[in-house]
Amino acid sequence: MSPGSHLWMLALYFGAILALVALMIGLSAILGERHASAPTLQPFESGMLPVDSARVRFPSQFYLVAMFFVIFDLEAVFIYAWAVAARELGWAGYIELLVFVLVLGAVVAYLWRVGALDWGPRRRARYAGRSEGG
Repeated sequence: MSPGSHLWMLALYFGAILALVALMIGLSAILGERHASAPTLQPFESGMLPVDSARVRFPSQFYLVAMFFVIFDLEAVFIYAWAVAARELGWAGYIELLVFVLVLGAVVAYLWRVGALDWGPRRRARYAGRSEGG
């Protein structure tokens, strides 16, 4: 087979996928129900009717914790992958992992220092009580 024939097979595959998706959407539009009553328009989740608005405001710390979780979850994935291949990587791999962990430790220390991990009330600036002349 020539290299171009594989591209035609790929194009045929994508065409078949698009045709299947169009067929499913078209059949659901033709065969689907078209009535709209109050119970069918009401949101329903996990067997419970909503009691309040879904637009609740959360403090920004929740999003920071979520981002920290993702970052350190990925760190755990990298460390696990290193542990699986530790013998093949040898000392060079160990040193690279050590640098990786030290950089992430420095990031946590920086975040702690600037107060990104503080949930309590804001601390006063260190020199706020001193006069400029003293």
